[in-house]
Amino acid sequence: MNIHSTPQLTPAETALIEAFGDRLTLLPGDGNVMLKRDNAIEALKAGLPTRRVESWHYTDLRRLLTKVPEFDAALEAKTVAPLIEGSPVLPVLNGVAGKPAAIEGVTATPVSAKLADGTYAAALGTQGADDAIGALNTAFVADGWLLDIADGTSLDKPVELQNMQAGGQVHTRFAVKVGTGVTATIVERQTGTGAALVSSVDNLTVGDGSNVTWLIVQEEPDTASYFGQFNAWIGKDAKLTLFVMNAGGKLVRQEIRVVTKGEGSDFQLRAIDLLAGDTHTDVTMVLDHAVPHTGSREIIRNVVTGKARGVFQGRINVHQVAQKTDAKMACNTLLLSDDGEFSTKPELEIFADDVACGHGATVTEINHNHLFYLMARGIDEKTARGLLVKAFVAEVIEELEDEQIVEALEHKLDGWFATHG
Repeated sequence: MNIHSTPQLTPAETALIEAFGDRLTLLPGDGNVMLKRDNAIEALKAGLPTRRVESWHYTDLRRLLTKVPEFDAALEAKTVAPLIEGSPVLPVLNGVAGKPAAIEGVTATPVSAKLADGTYAAALGTQGADDAIGALNTAFVADGWLLDIADGTSLDKPVELQNMQAGGQVHTRFAVKVGTGVTATIVERQTGTGAALVSSVDNLTVGDGSNVTWLIVQEEPDTASYFGQFNAWIGKDAKLTLFVMNAGGKLVRQEIRVVTKGEGSDFQLRAIDLLAGDTHTDVTMVLDHAVPHTGSREIIRNVVTGKARGVFQGRINVHQVAQKTDAKMACNTLLLSDDGEFSTKPELEIFADDVACGHGATVTEINHNHLFYLMARGIDEKTARGLLVKAFVAEVIEELEDEQIVEALEHKLDGWFATHG
């Protein structure tokens, strides 16, 4: 007789299940929302993903997530200065939406209001059995922002969404519906000061003929675990540029899921991972080219020092109907220590026969000839190494068209190099 036993829950899994029981009566939502929450916690009860789950092979969450802090309503998070001076800010402070700035052409609604009346139930749930971030966020999300950007709107300043934590658990949502013919930049800040577990899910719909730039700047402290998921659907003749900077967090997983839904749509991903200490950062992307005549370019640059470990998994799916797809993906890594690691898994799954697709990956060290060249001209070794590393990364930042954003991101690079160089 064969006996099948359920694996014993880890302390983190137990803490999540107990936290759900404690929080259930405090979470907003009608019966439909609560049903989604119940389904999500049941998925978590089955266990966090291990390396046996293909999409989590390099990030064994069941092993890596060792602690889950308790919710603490007494903690107070504060906003930070916006990335670009003068930008309107919509804050979420330790899981609660704060007072939003008024923005012409933009309607902002707290997620808590739509959870309470049940109209947000359809947006909750998971995208498959391996969607641990979706399950975690669905179970616990209490607030965030829903933005509706009217047709024809052209925003003069970036809109900044701030998810600020002061410790404990923070679970938020940002959902943005962009109308037709819109030009907009959205900055998403993920940062804080405490020992925290943070999950954040973004849902973005880009209307026909719109041009949207979305920046995710993740600077959690090394006492925090951060799990982010960015979902986007791009309309006809629309362009989405996503820029991701990971410069913090002890355990980080940033998922990117994009679908080109309209002919002529274009997706551009630029990502920078700055990894130090004994941190673990995983960026996983799934891109679906679902219609003909679409394009995409993904460039990921990674800097690894100390005992840090990084992962990039990128899969491009070209559907059978998606003829004339033009898709390229590249991941380049600079290893600055013998103890650092970086794993890369690029994939192309192509069912169309008239496409131009490719991918590449490199891992290298600092070029000693370049280092010698700078030092021979009177530059000390630390400064010379910093210049070479910055040049490797800044090339991606400089592709952004807004000079103020480029300057602000390069300033953050300087701060990271000053600490970890």
